[in-house]
Amino acid sequence: MQQKRLPLPDVDLAYLEAGSGPPLVLLHGWPEWSAVWRRNIPALAERFRVLAPDLRNFGDSQGPPAERVEDYVADLAAFADALGLERFGLVGHDVGAFLMQDYARQAPERLTGLFFFDCPHLGLGKRWVEGGHLRELWYQSFHQLPLALELVGQSRGACRTYFRHFLTHWSHSPQAFDDRALEEWVDNFLKPGNLAGGFAWYKAVNARRLAAIAGTLPPQGRIAVPACSLWGESDRILLASWQDSLTGLFDDIALELAPQAGHFVHWEQPALANERIARFFAGRE
Repeated sequence: MQQKRLPLPDVDLAYLEAGSGPPLVLLHGWPEWSAVWRRNIPALAERFRVLAPDLRNFGDSQGPPAERVEDYVADLAAFADALGLERFGLVGHDVGAFLMQDYARQAPERLTGLFFFDCPHLGLGKRWVEGGHLRELWYQSFHQLPLALELVGQSRGACRTYFRHFLTHWSHSPQAFDDRALEEWVDNFLKPGNLAGGFAWYKAVNARRLAAIAGTLPPQGRIAVPACSLWGESDRILLASWQDSLTGLFDDIALELAPQAGHFVHWEQPALANERIARFFAGRE
């Protein structure tokens, strides 16, 4: 597995690459960066050319702050074009899963398939705030406040406490991320610009999310690219009961729940995740 850099006109993207064969691009979520795929890349690289970029201002990628969802989607398009990926598969989680939907509507002919882990989407509408779930969404508003950076970034201890909450609360087991992994997460998000880069996503997507909740969002086109969803049974932020809503967005999607996994299926149950990804993309070129 090699870490590489791809200078593009508007952004400088860092990415991990391994293997050869049909290309797969892995898109992380928050609070993540490309290193979250390290339990997946070696196994997938036995059959695929695996590419895992850091999104803009996550990990080691750098660029001007993203202001719109379209900025991240444009980065993905530029990444694929610059690497000569004529046809490729997309695997994504959380933020990455959201971006995949936009790209699939924009360039379906480029994609061999879409594989989702715990997938936020605009079709969830009012489910975001029903049944007391609004309580879980506090961080999405907090990240848009100027004081968020000051509070979380004021010390290593504050940063550790903040990310420990998400890595334990959103996982099936509080021990899914051990102390060593937690310190790695703190190291990553204390790099200059990374807290702001992660928080910027919530500003970029906020208008769309609020419109979806209010029911004022224009209709979204259905996605014809073949898709598969593997969703953690214990996810506390993207509830497993929401997975059925994906059938309203995709013409062809297979749904499966991952036992003993929360929000981070690819990290918590890597053997299952790797087998399902490889099976889904087998013969898709």
